[in-house]
Amino acid sequence: MGIAHSVSTGNRRGLFATTVAGLLALSGVTVIGVAFTHQEHAPQPSLAVSTPFGPADGMPAGPTAVKPSSTSRHSFLANTTPNVVGPVLPVSAPRAVAIPAIGVQSPLLQLGLTAQGSLEVPAPGPDYNKAAWYRNSPTPGSLGPSVIIGHVDSVADGPSVFFNLGGLRRHDMVQITRADGTVAVFAVDDVHRYLKTQFPTQLVYGNTNHAALRLITCGGPFDRDSGSYLDNIVVMASLLRVDGAPKPS
Repeated sequence: MGIAHSVSTGNRRGLFATTVAGLLALSGVTVIGVAFTHQEHAPQPSLAVSTPFGPADGMPAGPTAVKPSSTSRHSFLANTTPNVVGPVLPVSAPRAVAIPAIGVQSPLLQLGLTAQGSLEVPAPGPDYNKAAWYRNSPTPGSLGPSVIIGHVDSVADGPSVFFNLGGLRRHDMVQITRADGTVAVFAVDDVHRYLKTQFPTQLVYGNTNHAALRLITCGGPFDRDSGSYLDNIVVMASLLRVDGAPKPS
């Protein structure tokens, strides 16, 4: 199982999503959740209707998987620079994530793409219950959508790091400790569940005019035939403030 989606590589301020339709949709964040036998059920937010390129607004779903260009790392969807809204931080790698409302505290792995162009996920073993930052996305607090993923559960151990992600509510805080000593504090804007066949690629990975955060895990019903969950839970958040001061260089 894998997050079989192709992601472009380039500019550090956004992700190229115009030609990506299924990023976390095909095998989805399937490794980010495998059903377990314990009598526990992860909270499920409302199921949103979308096309792979964003909210549906009554439009039919589009294609589910198209390979993107690989020429730029974080290319904006348009050539124009957006008018920046809110605080924006310089680039600094994330080290840990804390989400007080759901009791999450985890160091952050840094993962990229597999040889097949799919998003890597924490592998079984000591790192399975850790969250991971997709290192080809902007660093948390810098301009654009920073992407953090985590497993929802496992057969062997039950609930994992993002088991309660779907229970987040608007204005809940997400704290990202960065390598420069600052803590980027994000406020949750939105929590929804999407069919993996209708993953909102542009909404998650597309150009933004602010420092954005995306938290992603599996959700919805578990399909025993495919061995994966059918949906993804997506948390959208925006940078609210910065705590602490950068370490002296």
